[in-house]
Amino acid sequence: MTATLERPSEAGTVRRLVAGGFVSGALIAVLAATAFTAQEAVPGIAIPGPLVEYGLPVLRVLLDLAAVAVVGLSLLPKLLGFDDPDRTEPVMRRARPAAVTFAWAWAVLALVVIVFQTAELNPGLVPTPGMIAEYVDNVGAGQGMLFSAACALGYAGIGLLAVRFGEKVPAELRIVIAFFGLLPIPVTGHAVNSIWHDPIMISMELHVMGAAAWTGGLLTIVLLVAGDRELPARVLPRFSRLATLALVVVSLSGLVNGLATIALTQGVELPGALFAGEYGPLVVAKTVCVALLIPFAAHIRFRLLPHVAAGRRTAVVTWAAAELTVMGLAYGVAVALTTASIS
Repeated sequence: MTATLERPSEAGTVRRLVAGGFVSGALIAVLAATAFTAQEAVPGIAIPGPLVEYGLPVLRVLLDLAAVAVVGLSLLPKLLGFDDPDRTEPVMRRARPAAVTFAWAWAVLALVVIVFQTAELNPGLVPTPGMIAEYVDNVGAGQGMLFSAACALGYAGIGLLAVRFGEKVPAELRIVIAFFGLLPIPVTGHAVNSIWHDPIMISMELHVMGAAAWTGGLLTIVLLVAGDRELPARVLPRFSRLATLALVVVSLSGLVNGLATIALTQGVELPGALFAGEYGPLVVAKTVCVALLIPFAAHIRFRLLPHVAAGRRTAVVTWAAAELTVMGLAYGVAVALTTASIS
């Protein structure tokens, strides 16, 4: 696997391996983390059945991956540039309809997640339209998911215009809508009731947006750009600057969010809480995933990027595929963190 042009069958195999590693990593991690945090049955207290207990986090991680894909595809025009449309337009003709497809998937998954969230709050009952409406009306997580679905639907509409009219529909508009759809996602996690609530929420928003830009950008480049002979030399340096900023934001905000959430929870003390209960070990696991990403990113930027810029063959796709697999694991753990017990 190289950064240069592959034979059609080989390129298709590469794409399947990259996408498969990313998605399977996320699903394996979220299922393992959900099993780790599974509730024990208590006589007289109803708990959600396995379909809801495992189905909801799986749906959540698939929603996150669809949103990541939309963000990455939205950023692609800015990474490609607009100075050589003859070279970049064939790539964008594949990217624009893909973005619409993932936006529809994002919207549908967000609506299905609302149904499962309602079922989680009402164990043993099949959600009715009235129950779902009441849940959305009274619970911030439901409202956040509904807003996210609305943004995804709005993106799909704008994306269809982009499919028809190309870059006459501003890339900036698609980027803004995609990031707006991400903003409610942290609302579904733990809330910290203290004077630090607002700063922590802002940090969470930055964490989610930075991770989506980094992961989505890398995924899109590997799947749509890496097989070209010349475009990687143009795109990868631009993405490298974005990825470096995202790495700093994601690392710092993730560490601050996890530690602050534990430290501000009554009856819980650091550092012991990092290795007890459910939340602390998952914070450690996610931190390990992010730490593993640093050498991958550094190797691509400092060892492989100069060769790519010079037009030489490299193993950049192999390294990016490994990085994306670890990113998938991090996303799976992150979803489990939103419902893990801190104490």
